[in-house]
Parts: sequence; structure tokens; C-alpha cells
Amino acid sequence: MAETEQQSGSTPEDDESEAPASNTFMIPKKEISMVPDMGKWKRSQAYADYMGFILTLNESVKGKKLTCEYKVSETAEKLLDLLGTLDRWINETPPVDQPSRFGNKAYRTWYAKLDQEAEALVSGVLPADKCAAAPEIAVYLKESVGNATRIDYGTGHEAAFAAFLCCLCKVGALTVDDQLAMVFKVFYRYLSVMRKLQRTYRMEPAGSQGVWGLDDFQFLPFIWGSSQFLDHPTLEPRHFIDERVVNEHHQDYMFLDCIKFINEPRFQQQQAVLFRRKS
Repeated sequence: MAETEQQSGSTPEDDESEAPASNTFMIPKKEISMVPDMGKWKRSQAYADYMGFILTLNESVKGKKLTCEYKVSETAEKLLDLLGTLDRWINETPPVDQPSRFGNKAYRTWYAKLDQEAEALVSGVLPADKCAAAPEIAVYLKESVGNATRIDYGTGHEAAFAAFLCCLCKVGALTVDDQLAMVFKVFYRYLSVMRKLQRTYRMEPAGSQGVWGLDDFQFLPFIWGSSQFLDHPTLEPRHFIDERVVNEHHQDYMFLDCIKFINEPRFQQQQAVLFRRKS
């Protein structure tokens, strides 16, 4: 999603969102370093496309369950395979013994593998005529799994994964028909892998907002997850603290699945230790 003059201004909801053949691609670089830089970002076409992408997917899942029927394209299946590869690498890279309880250094070994293989993984998802975009899009994939220096993960990394999916829409690898699969299959699988990373390497939350966020690590599931509840005939916000309701419905609703995760004793214990360290 790096801005170039050649890039299309189309958004993911367009049926014909394929990037023109004349497109050139570039390695993204950080452009927001100071508060005034936010103004430039918010005025950009990339910002409009990104927000349009988030809101379009929000609309697509309105009132629908995770278990509803929807199309899963070949590209979506390839993305699930990609995430399965990241999951397998975790199994192959166990935590190391170290004095510090948090930020296990084995994560850096895991990340180095992704850093080396990211372009090849992305190329395997793209159509053959769009593989030139792989180096650009791969940056968003690498940014979506946490920071190897700090060994932390947070909502900014999650936002990078949404940008990764948005880029795949921009080049036509994903289409309007993939909207439900992007949220209910691909993003949901991404959440699972990120939780496994957090548990395995005891990653600290990046930019923790404390009481301002339900989950220090994720944010989008609460946007898309709340959309699933719109016009629900029986479930109301007061039910979300009811353990029985959460256990009965978490397989259908992303929001409740997140509540179930943050209620897990292991997660709460980790958060309590982190809170004491930062106090």
C-alpha cells in the first residue's frame, strides 16, 4: 500500500479492483515519525483505501456468524496455508531458557525465518502476473507479526496484517467475493497464530492502552466482531460478561471468542505480571 503515482485509487469493494499492468512497486518505508505527519497520512489515497477496506469488511460481516456458509477461493486457501506455515515454524522453534520471563529470544529465530522467506510466501499467494508486487506486500506481512527487537506485539502489527490483505485486494489477488473469507477464515486464523506467538514467546503488548482496550494485543476483532451482533434478536452487551453465554456462542462470534481468550487464566496471569512490572 505504499503510495506511488501509478497505483489505482480503487477500493476493495470494487468488483474490478485489479491493479493496472503499468503499476510499479516499491519497498514501503516509514513516513509517520511525528504528530504532524498524521495529517499527510489522513489526506492520502492510501488512508482512504485502507479505511474503506476496514469498513467494507465491517459491512460484509454484519449480522453473520463465523459458521455461516461463504465462498473460500483458491487465494484464501493459499493464505491459510501461509499462516499454517508460520504456525508450524513456532513448533519448530521452541522457547529457550533465559533469566527473563518475558520476550523469549527464540522469537527472533522464528522471525528471522519469516524475514528470509516472506517474499517467497507472498509470491505463492499472488497470481503469476502479479509476483512483481511480492517485495512490497511482503513488508506488511513481516510487520504484522510483532517486533523482533522488542519482542512485542500489538494493534499496530494487527493493522499491518489488515494492510497486507488490503494490498492483495489492490492487486486483484483477492476480490469482493472473498470478503467473508478474509474475516472469518483468514483473519480468524491469523488471530490464532498470533495468540500462539504470544503464549509461546511470552511477548509483551506493544503500546499497551491499559483500561482503554479490552485486549492489549488486538483491536479489529472488536470492530468486526461487534458488527456480527447488529440486529441480533437476543444477545445484548450485558450478556458478554456471562461465562455461559461466552462458552455457548464463541464459535459463532469473533467478539465472544476474544472475550473467552482474555478470560483465560494464563492470559490474565501474564497481564497481571506485566501490569506489576509497569507500575
